[in-house]
Amino acid sequence: MKFICLFLLAMGAYSLSFAQHTQIPLYPNGVPNSKPAPKDYVEETDKDSFIDGVTVPTIIPYFPPKGNANGAAVVICPGGGYIGLSMDNEGTQIAAAFNKIGVTAFILKYRLPSDSVMVDQTIGPLQDAQRAIQLVRQRAAEWGIDTARVGIIGFSAGGHLASTAATHFDKEVIENKKHISLRPSFAVLVYPVITFGQWAHVGSKENLIGKNAPQALVNLYSNEKQVTPNTPPTFLVHAQDDGLVPVQNSLMFYDAMLKNKVKGEIHIYQSGGHGFGLHNKVTKDDWFNSLAKWMDGNGWLKAK
Repeated sequence: MKFICLFLLAMGAYSLSFAQHTQIPLYPNGVPNSKPAPKDYVEETDKDSFIDGVTVPTIIPYFPPKGNANGAAVVICPGGGYIGLSMDNEGTQIAAAFNKIGVTAFILKYRLPSDSVMVDQTIGPLQDAQRAIQLVRQRAAEWGIDTARVGIIGFSAGGHLASTAATHFDKEVIENKKHISLRPSFAVLVYPVITFGQWAHVGSKENLIGKNAPQALVNLYSNEKQVTPNTPPTFLVHAQDDGLVPVQNSLMFYDAMLKNKVKGEIHIYQSGGHGFGLHNKVTKDDWFNSLAKWMDGNGWLKAK
C-alpha cells in the first residue's frame, strides 16, 4: 500500500508539472501539410508519458527560475521511433536539467509521420522542428532569449530529427517570409538515429520515408551525408552496446564533422544500451555535466 501511495503521488506530481506548462501551438493559423485526421487518429498518452497521434504540434516552455536564466535556449526532440514521443524520459527530465544551468527549454511535441494526416509525411517532423526554432527566435525578446544561442537536442529518432534540423536548415520546408535563421546555434544528439543506410534503425527509417523509398530520399535523410562546414557545433552521446540504434550512427556523423571541420565532441560509453535518457546508470560519468561544460566553453551559457 505504501508503494502504491508513493507511486500515485509521483504520477500526480508529474501530471501537475506537465499541466503547469502551457503548450504553445506552432501553427495558430492552421497546420501546414496536413489532412483531416481519421476518427481513430487521436492524441493519446500512456502511463509512461508516451504520446502518439499528434495532430496539433506544440512547444512546451520550461523557464529557469527568475535570476538564473542566461539567455540560452534549446528545443528538445523526444524519441520514439517516429511512432510516438517519450515525453518524460526524453522531455521533462531533460528540460529540468537545462533549467538548472540557466537554459530555457522548449519540449517539441511534433507530428509523427503518417500519410493518413499528412500530404507529405517525410517532411512533417522537420516542418515542426524548423517552426519551433523559428518561433523561439521570433519571440526571443519576450522570453529573454539570445537569438544567437538557440540550440536543439534530440534522442533516438528525435536525434534523427535534431540532426536533420542541423543539416537541412537551408532546405526550408515552412513559410519563412521574414527570413529568420532556421540554423540551430548548436546541436546535441543522444543515441541518435543518423543513417538510413547499412546501420539504420529500420523502424525509424520506414516510419519516416516508407519501406520502398527511392535511393535519393534514403540519401537525403542519411544525415551523415548532409554535413557541411556550416553544420552547427555538435555534441554526441552513445553507448557501444546499443542494441537498437548501432553506435555507428554517431561515429559516422562525427567522422563527417571531422571531414568538414565542424567543431564538437563525442562521448561513447562502453555500456548503457539504448534509451537511458538523462542518466546512464551503468557509469559514474554524467554526460549532461560534460555537455554543460562544453556549452560553457563555447560561450553559450554566458549571459550577454
